[in-house]
Amino acid sequence: MIYGERIRLVAIEKEDLPLFVAWLNDPEVRRGVAMYLPMSLAQEEKWFETMIERPQDTQPLNIEVREGKKWVKIGNMGLFQFDHRVRSAEFGILIGEKSYWDKGYGTEATKLILKHGFETLNLNRIMLRVYDDNLRAIRCYEKAGFVVEGRMRDANYSEGVYRDIIIMSVIRSEWDDL
Repeated sequence: MIYGERIRLVAIEKEDLPLFVAWLNDPEVRRGVAMYLPMSLAQEEKWFETMIERPQDTQPLNIEVREGKKWVKIGNMGLFQFDHRVRSAEFGILIGEKSYWDKGYGTEATKLILKHGFETLNLNRIMLRVYDDNLRAIRCYEKAGFVVEGRMRDANYSEGVYRDIIIMSVIRSEWDDL
């Protein structure tokens, strides 16, 4: 487990999958991710079976928040698309429990995965893609140290609208200075 101040990151288990399906089938939650169609439990189980075959450091993690004496799952996150030659990876996060939005958990989780990526995995660059109208996420990423490095115009189409995708990144030397 990887502990932060108010959260911890833990391995994903098969019994978590129904919760993930519920999150991904919520149109408001799904709007911030690349998925645009509803997901079935069978599809998520297939994803899980291939995910656990990957190296452990490339597997996503659950985000849990302490509630009294127990831990509650509120989302998941991970690093993927590793390029070991240049020591880079892409980052993704989903806070599926909407009652935990706008409380700083996404920012804390993002900072925690950056620390893990730079200090444990020895990465030099961590990047992400975010839709230009996802202002909550953009603020979170900026607070964690990400900077905008580019824009892909009309790179996404959903709900009858084209949206730009913003590319953001953190370089190890910048993170060291935070």
